[in-house]
Amino acid sequence: MKLLRLILAIALPPVAVFLTFGISSTLLINILLTLLGWLPGSIHALWVISKYEERLEQID
Repeated sequence: MKLLRLILAIALPPVAVFLTFGISSTLLINILLTLLGWLPGSIHALWVISKYEERLEQID
């Protein structure tokens, strides 16, 4: 699932953020960044997903 989210973060950033967080403020921010340009949306999605994975590893 992690690999799929990373691929989607590059190809379709809002979808990857939605799969990670659902409907949230993070998703809205990512949609706005993606509307400004594909690159800002992708960078934000990769950053958000990597931080999410870090938090999961710290819990375990």
